[in-house]
Amino acid sequence: MKTNTDELLVFVTVIDSGSMTAAAETLQQTVSGVSRTLTRLEKKLDATLVRRTTRRLQLTDEGELFLTRARAILAAMEDAEEAMAQHRERPAGRLRVDAASPFVLHCIVPHVNTFAALYPEITLELTSNERIVDLLEQRVDIAIRIGALQDSTLHARALGGSRLRVLASPAYLAEHGEPRDIDELTRARLIGFTAPESLNDWPLRDTRAGRAASFVTVRPAVAASSGETIRQLALDGGGIACLAEFMTAADVRAGRLRTILDDILEDVRQPINAVYYQSESMAARSRAFLDFLASRLAL
Repeated sequence: MKTNTDELLVFVTVIDSGSMTAAAETLQQTVSGVSRTLTRLEKKLDATLVRRTTRRLQLTDEGELFLTRARAILAAMEDAEEAMAQHRERPAGRLRVDAASPFVLHCIVPHVNTFAALYPEITLELTSNERIVDLLEQRVDIAIRIGALQDSTLHARALGGSRLRVLASPAYLAEHGEPRDIDELTRARLIGFTAPESLNDWPLRDTRAGRAASFVTVRPAVAASSGETIRQLALDGGGIACLAEFMTAADVRAGRLRTILDDILEDVRQPINAVYYQSESMAARSRAFLDFLASRLAL
């Protein structure tokens, strides 16, 4: 008896999800149903693909070999479906996009409904990671990267740049006063990043005696890994932060945040790029998404 694509999909999803329970949720099946399908596949192949313990699943050597072939088969099917969609001149299929949570929330989410109306046959999946992800390992089609790109084999498309601003809430400034220079800033309550440390280099001209630097390295009183967390802390009056305009411009316009130290602020813009592996199967839908996103961003 030959295997079928449903069995391949269950097997691959179990491995990618890390557990039967997580795979069942992803596939919208029961855990017992997923388990039966995996057992049936192993019987058809007369091989144990996965060793099951109470704590984790572990691929056997046969499972490693079969996983590579199973992924290739599922990818080939997706390619065939996409080819038919391209023939109809309608981009279709699943598109996985990863970006830091602030970019997802402020630059993608507001436009998702419009994109879905324009491209109803594209299934958009959004994930948020504050650190750089491996596109193949995480099964990501497009990753939005903020900051200078590292050398890689990935294709890249520039989406623009966003200026950095030093900001605080009116409530914080009313209570603690507005810093007028670097010395006063260093005595204020600052909010920064846990990593990378370079994000705590603020683009301020340090004109104090004997100095001519374009950046000031701050020591935050509170730090977070996510720019969105830092934004919320600043909005709540927790201190002064340095964040990109793409995530704070609306707050400034609404008066929820105020820019400060503009007279010594350097015009530093974080580059924003989309990176991806180019393939015929995802070219149409990735191009549709990137063209759409570029038209919507005022960067």
